[in-house]
Amino acid sequence: MNKGRARWVGITFWLIGGIAVAESGPGYDRVTGRSFASRSEIIAPHAMAATSQPLATQIALDILKAGGNAVDAAIAANAALGLMEPTGNGIGGDLFAIVWDAKEEQLVGLNGSGRAPALMTLDYFKERDIDTIPAYGPLPVSVPGTVDAWFELHGRYGQLPMEEVLAPAIAYAREGFPVSEYIAHLFAINAKRLGHYAGFAETFMPDGHAPVKGEVFRNPRLADTLAAIAAGGRDAFYKGDIARRIDAYMVEQEGLLRYEDLAAHTSEWVTPVSINYRGWDVYELPPNGQGIAALQILNILEGFDIASMGFGSAEYIHTLVEAKKLAYEDRARYYADMQFVDVPVDWLISGEYAAQRRQLIAADKASISLPAGAAPPDQGDTIYLTVADSSGNMVSLIQSNYRGMGSGMTPGDLGFVLQDRAELFALDEHHANVVAPGKRPFHTIIPAFVMKDGKPLISFGLMGGAMQPQGHAQIIVNLVDFGMNLQEAGDAARVNHKGSSQPTGSVMSNGGVLHLESTFSQATRDALQALGHTLGESDGSFGGYQAIMWDADEGVYYGASEVRKDGQAAGY
Repeated sequence: MNKGRARWVGITFWLIGGIAVAESGPGYDRVTGRSFASRSEIIAPHAMAATSQPLATQIALDILKAGGNAVDAAIAANAALGLMEPTGNGIGGDLFAIVWDAKEEQLVGLNGSGRAPALMTLDYFKERDIDTIPAYGPLPVSVPGTVDAWFELHGRYGQLPMEEVLAPAIAYAREGFPVSEYIAHLFAINAKRLGHYAGFAETFMPDGHAPVKGEVFRNPRLADTLAAIAAGGRDAFYKGDIARRIDAYMVEQEGLLRYEDLAAHTSEWVTPVSINYRGWDVYELPPNGQGIAALQILNILEGFDIASMGFGSAEYIHTLVEAKKLAYEDRARYYADMQFVDVPVDWLISGEYAAQRRQLIAADKASISLPAGAAPPDQGDTIYLTVADSSGNMVSLIQSNYRGMGSGMTPGDLGFVLQDRAELFALDEHHANVVAPGKRPFHTIIPAFVMKDGKPLISFGLMGGAMQPQGHAQIIVNLVDFGMNLQEAGDAARVNHKGSSQPTGSVMSNGGVLHLESTFSQATRDALQALGHTLGESDGSFGGYQAIMWDADEGVYYGASEVRKDGQAAGY
């Protein structure tokens, strides 16, 4: 078949068999579904996996076919992504998960985030006249929680031995995998800003440069580390030789993380919290993450007739952004480690509170600044994946180094970089998120889940820093109010409002900046500017989406994955 491509005046024509097929906007002209959809949903009868890298998706399916369950497959895929997409995650980072346990008919959450080292005190920074914890280098490194989270999940739910679960990632680390164009782009960015840190270039730039598109990249150092973890369990990482080598490296780099911090680490099983949005029970994890911001946004939006506004309208985007601003002011004031701070979660996600906050939205004017809400009466770069199995178990898992490849700290020859999540601590002693030894920093990464009538419906996530809660809200609105299917809900153009007050202490200035993807109309942009919104250029920071939906009537899974990245949903 003769196949070519040409472009005229912003329209792409694909030449297939001599016939020109026009593409306009983000998707092809489609016989079915909406024109902007990149592809149809994937539908399978037995199991489904959706990850941000096709090879990782295939690994998940292989584990399922070998007799593993959704948890086994999720861990295997996550391990592979730490190798294949180190620009977003790895065993030097943290992990959060929501699991639907089909046997117990129970939704459970796992907080696998690490804590501040014992040496990381407010006085440490004050004595050195440090006003903000730096983004890179040795100081923002907190305890990596991913490996412990793997073993917590596996210990409670796993079916296959961990050696078998980690075997695919180990094999790819030794034999190599071809780097995609998107990951090569991110590799180059990270290499430029982190390549000078000890160990980074030796691990990630073995030929003197970041891997390029199509190049086969190997990480035998990571293979050895994963093999040690598979054989020795979580203690091999937190109490064994790996922990001692991390300690020695951090001492050498004048960092704060020590062996004792690693040895003391534990994950925490938590209960997901929810709100009901027009009949859908949307679940997130409680702080130290930012998930409840999505619930706050949705609670506020439920008081408006969003469906009548129409997708892409200035009225809808204005209402969404104003609701986001309100939720993020609370995020900046209240969200922190609940083992250190009494966060009024029930109040913040209540209908009564949403009704109060909703009154602050003006239909004809963008807000420049907003207050955080009052406390209740009498009360003081990332990857996302989801897997579902033939028994009905579903896993919603998110994992990250923070800021792409994290701190740049690459200990010895272990093959991974340590996260820089402690950057998100505040250095204001009166702030809820103020740094303290053993405290978990505010976290951006959040998995999500939807139940309906007491049954599991959708496992989903949308990665991307502060984009995540507003992205989660947009996905739910697309599904519920605008009637999109699972793939369309992710393909639809998104907005990202930046500049809200932050948990590190900075406050919103002049209403922030609203970024819109390129397919929104000029009329919508003009109307938003007339309302007082400051529009920024489309900067590509609109997150990455994966989702699985269970159709109980037909007994099949639907899968969807992000068109903006390398994602793949596949089933069998």
